[in-house]
Amino acid sequence: QVQLVESGGGLVQTGGSLRLSCQASGRTFSRDIMGWFRQSPGKEREFVAAISENGVNIVYANSVKGRFTISRDNGKNTVDLQMNSLKLEDTAVYYCATGLGVITARPTQIDYWGQGTQVTVSS
Repeated sequence: QVQLVESGGGLVQTGGSLRLSCQASGRTFSRDIMGWFRQSPGKEREFVAAISENGVNIVYANSVKGRFTISRDNGKNTVDLQMNSLKLEDTAVYYCATGLGVITARPTQIDYWGQGTQVTVSS
């Protein structure tokens, strides 16, 4: 069993920055590929970013490429998402996740989700 707890969401103006963090527990974190997804009201949950077990391989959704940075610290069992140049359309609940769905970008193939953290970007 894996527990994922996100933190760091909040309200920010367009062009601003936020850093999300996900604390994992329950099994060997360094063996898990980790990712972030997000969901806006009325929309399906969508893939944001993924990072491999050793942090070498990273993938981003086109919509966040160049603005968001995913990183992990296997010593602390954390995975972070640094979000810069935030846009109104980045407003969503952001979820930390692990499972095959992080590789395929399919929420239905995720094994474990965090509870989510709200990010609101205002003009």
